[in-house]
Amino acid sequence: MKPLLFLTALVGLAACDTGVESRKEAVPPAEQPAPLASAAPLAASGPSATLVPETDAGLQQAAAVVRLDQLAGQGPVAAKLFGTAGGDPAMNGLYVHIAFFRSPADGWRVFRIGDVLDYRILSERAGRVDLELRESIMDEASGTIGDRTRRVIVGWPIAADGSAPAEVTVTPAQ
Repeated sequence: MKPLLFLTALVGLAACDTGVESRKEAVPPAEQPAPLASAAPLAASGPSATLVPETDAGLQQAAAVVRLDQLAGQGPVAAKLFGTAGGDPAMNGLYVHIAFFRSPADGWRVFRIGDVLDYRILSERAGRVDLELRESIMDEASGTIGDRTRRVIVGWPIAADGSAPAEVTVTPAQ
């Protein structure tokens, strides 16, 4: 039941705006969207409804999604990259996944690409997305944490019937 709820929440998040408030510090100021023009505050026109917290544990996983990038041009299968918050934010903490929609009954087929600080899509085409990954590294001798940038090619076969791939490859690149 929990995986189905998690997948349902991810489908719902796919329709959401991909601007993520909690990761703005990772986006350079020049690339951040301009703030919306201020509008007059709304005036209440009826009684308030009080909400109680949701208790379904699957929603905790859905709320951990902090980044979402739809992939275009992947043929009949819907694909997206998404990142969830987790781990130690001082040492990476963005779990990057690629997901392919199978069906309403089966949900998404999800593959974990890695644990990084951030990623950037360099290019994409059918069956492939090129990524730049920024990640923390630790110098074992000194215990100093630094970072590095590396590039990878994420690839998968395009099925003639439009189904989600059964496997994904991640290849180091220059």
